[in-house]
Amino acid sequence: MNGRIYLDCNASTHVAPEVALAMRQFVEEAYGNPSSLHWAGVPARDAIDRSRSQVAALLGCDATEVIFTSGGTESNNFAIKGLFLDRLLKGKPFHAITSRIEHPAVLEPFRFIESLGGAVTYLEVDQYGSIVPSAVQEAIRPDTVLISIMHANNEVGTIQPIEDISDIARKRKIIVHSDAAQTVGKIPVDVESLGVDLLAVAGHKLYGPKGVGALFVRDGIHLEPLLHGAGHEAGRRAGTENVQQIVGLGAACELAHEWIQTGQMTALRDYFWNSLHECFGDKVELLGHSEKRLPNTLNVGFRGQVGSEVLARLPMVAASTGSACHAGSLQMSPVLAAMRVAKEVGLGAIRFSLGRTTTWAEIEWVLEALKNQIQQKKS
Repeated sequence: MNGRIYLDCNASTHVAPEVALAMRQFVEEAYGNPSSLHWAGVPARDAIDRSRSQVAALLGCDATEVIFTSGGTESNNFAIKGLFLDRLLKGKPFHAITSRIEHPAVLEPFRFIESLGGAVTYLEVDQYGSIVPSAVQEAIRPDTVLISIMHANNEVGTIQPIEDISDIARKRKIIVHSDAAQTVGKIPVDVESLGVDLLAVAGHKLYGPKGVGALFVRDGIHLEPLLHGAGHEAGRRAGTENVQQIVGLGAACELAHEWIQTGQMTALRDYFWNSLHECFGDKVELLGHSEKRLPNTLNVGFRGQVGSEVLARLPMVAASTGSACHAGSLQMSPVLAAMRVAKEVGLGAIRFSLGRTTTWAEIEWVLEALKNQIQQKKS
């Protein structure tokens, strides 16, 4: 196998050729300000409107409920801080419920809110990295206004029971936010079926460009803007829109429709896991839920190994590890620690996240390389 093998698509994906083509046309031609009403601005405004409809079609919402942002981090910050600031300015209390395995783009805004007097409850997860809906029910307080649970975990791929959580929240008129950066473009994400009120999208996770994202905001929900200025995005996010990136996100969302239905990555992921288990037996452990997980995500712990060392011996393979070195000692990721994964397994964790262009030949090569490198280390 010549070249390099990319198995880190949960971190970022390449820009799809169709997306790059759509963006290139607007880099070269549509240079007008989309707020301008003359011949140079109207094409840019039309492109934004078309992209907004493309995103809305993928999410199953109205185009007016889509706000363009600079990415998943801003979308999550806007959802969480925007709701908190709205309550703060009105002198109303704020209590939120989230989990301990959320992405930092969710956890850090909540920590900031706590520093300003807001209250947050952090739920534990089970051994699969899943939230138990009854735990959400038990955590609700009279002042609870927000429940924020990611749609699927970025490390182990476990898909959360958002529908059940939304059912609980709806009965108490509590707003539900979900970080869907890892699910949009991989599995069906319909905001009505999920029952969410706020949902974050990141362009570079679904073969769009970096630096652009979207936030679904259900009609009737008010968020205090984080950016104040002119009335862009219906007054919800000031700043001249990044037309080229927005066009790229729209094109990526349109492409996602056909890919979601193929099932190609699921078959390849399952073959990868079955082959690893056949080769290493109880020396390798599947991390995350065996069924309720992303179709492209395989997080495995090689017992007695160190994930970063294994990957260092496979420099042509791009993947992520579940441990990091802090103050001279190896530590598991907070997600694996929250799942109570045994240290001898967690330190050897590697997340392989497949993509649309991953081939069977590449997986075969990685399997053989892992077999050789790990056995060589043992001998």
